[in-house]
Amino acid sequence: MTQTLLPTKTLAGKKGLVVGIANEHSIAWGCAKAFHDAGAELAVSYLNEKAKPYVSPLAEQLEAPIMLPLDVRDDAQMGALFAAINAKWGKLDFLLHAIAFAPKQDLQGRFVDVSRLGFLEAMDISCYSFIRLAHLAEPLMKDGGCLLTTTYYGGEEVIPSYGLMGPVKSALEGTVKYLAAELGAQNIRVNALSPGPIATRAAGGIADFDNLLKTANEKSPLHEAVSIEGVGAYARFLVSDDASLVTGSIAYIDAGYNIIGG
Repeated sequence: MTQTLLPTKTLAGKKGLVVGIANEHSIAWGCAKAFHDAGAELAVSYLNEKAKPYVSPLAEQLEAPIMLPLDVRDDAQMGALFAAINAKWGKLDFLLHAIAFAPKQDLQGRFVDVSRLGFLEAMDISCYSFIRLAHLAEPLMKDGGCLLTTTYYGGEEVIPSYGLMGPVKSALEGTVKYLAAELGAQNIRVNALSPGPIATRAAGGIADFDNLLKTANEKSPLHEAVSIEGVGAYARFLVSDDASLVTGSIAYIDAGYNIIGG
């Protein structure tokens, strides 16, 4: 008789915020499910009314007591979300920022031709929003905590089809390190997850994504596709007390592709 092992409740009693769930294929969903299965209580956000029907059933699966809209460009929505967290829990133990955006014409064109507005919008949504979330989370992390974001190898090395998002992710990775240095005194750890290519909705905007995925699978030492469940497992570790000495890191979950490159 095969025995099914239940997940260890390593996050029991912890409260977390997950920003970036779009549907059941999202990296944020893979992480949120791992957090929930480990015993964490979660608040989740959704982008807008169009996205709400996709996120609502997932929030129900997570038994999330807080589900509110969040367009990270809207300071009022961001303030309302953190006010709700403060009112419900009075604290926050961890936060996942798993969002990225660039206008399609700027993302798929040559980087040298990127528009000023496109560049600023991509930086605002994909990078500055993490700083803003960290600023609002800090007062709620009274006993320390963990801030997580999501990046990609194209922020470190040139991936031609990644275009504008490469420099944006590079800025995000620098942001992780500077936040980690500043917030360490409050025992707040800051790390980035760097998964290999995953077929999410956001990935659909990247030109030649299928070839990017194929190349990563062929060249990575493990020759395996990265899954949202695999990313979730690593995220669960990073927000747990088991990772109490890990901060300022870029954690590759890419079957080893980052050591091969090219």
